Amino acid sequence: MEQTLLNIGFGSTVVAERIIAIVLPNSAPLKRLKDEAKEDNRLVDATHGRKTRSIIVMDSNHVILSAIQAETVSQRFETLRKGLYEKPISVFEVGI
Repeated sequence: MEQTLLNIGFGSTVVAERIIAIVLPNSAPLKRLKDEAKEDNRLVDATHGRKTRSIIVMDSNHVILSAIQAETVSQRFETLRKGLYEKPISVFEVGI
C-alpha cells in the first residue's frame, strides 16, 4: 500500500491517509487536547520553535503541532486528495 506524505512545513511530513482533523489551536478544548497529548507522550511538535498555527489529529490519537496556518495545510491536503482519488480522463480512454 502506497502512502502519500503531506508537507506540514519546514521539512516535516505526515501520512495524509491517517489525518482525522486539521484545526486551529485557539480554543480552550484544543489547548486541553494538546496538554493531554503531551502528558501521554502522544504530542509531536513540528513547529521548529515557531508559533503553533495548526493542530493535526491523527487516527493513531497522536497530536501534531505545525507552524503552518491550518487553512494552508487543509489546502495542501485537499490538493493531495484530489490527486489521489480523481484520476484524470485521457483522450484515449474516452475514445475521441
